[in-house]
Formats: sequence, C-alpha cells, structure tokens
Amino acid sequence: MLKEFKAFIMRGNVVDLAVAIILGAAFSTIVTSLVNDIITPLILNPALRAVGVGGVELWTPGGIALGKFIAAIINFVVVAFCIFIIVKGMNKAMTLRKKKEDEAPAPPAEPSNEEKLLMEIRDLLKNK
Repeated sequence: MLKEFKAFIMRGNVVDLAVAIILGAAFSTIVTSLVNDIITPLILNPALRAVGVGGVELWTPGGIALGKFIAAIINFVVVAFCIFIIVKGMNKAMTLRKKKEDEAPAPPAEPSNEEKLLMEIRDLLKNK
C-alpha cells in the first residue's frame, strides 16, 4: 500500500497540482495586499485624494502601505524559488531512477527451439 501511495504521489499530475495550489495561494497574498494596501486606501481615504495647491496637484501619502505590498511580492518570489528547487530535485531524482532502471541488465533470452535441440545433441555426443 505504501508503494502504491508513493507511485501516486510521484506522478507528474499530482506534483503539478500541488505546485499550482501552493503558488496560487502565494499569489493570492499579492492580490490581497494590492487591494487592501494600495487600491482601497486610494479609493476610500479622502486624505489621499489629490489636493490642489496653487494649481499643482499633490498626493499626500497616508494609508498606502507600499511596504506590505513589496513584502508580499518578496514572499511570493521566495516561495516560488523554494518550489522550483524542490521540483528540480524531484526531476533529477526521477531521471536518476529511470537511468538505473534502464541500465539494469535484462534477463538472458530463453534459447530458441533450434538452440535447445543443438544443446541436446551436443550433450548426447559428449556422453558417448
């Protein structure tokens, strides 16, 4: 049962799905941070709206949390890099395993009927 589970987990489809879920969750933090820390303060906070001073519009930084957004991006890049290293290691292990299976010597072929008859004749001649 453990062998079957290992074969199931090591299939490409399962690994691809796991990578997609992990990266999707990490990317959702970027989107959440963009909305919560950048877009929402711009829309809802009246202090962030453009203020006309002598004909020149100035943006007053207040509720925008650019640092949180940048941290979310860095977090995503770190998670993506870790997943890349893990998948690269798995691919290398699979390649080495396939090479070992390919290099394993094939069992000797069974002699044909002709060869069997010739061996019998040879053995009979030796015994005489």
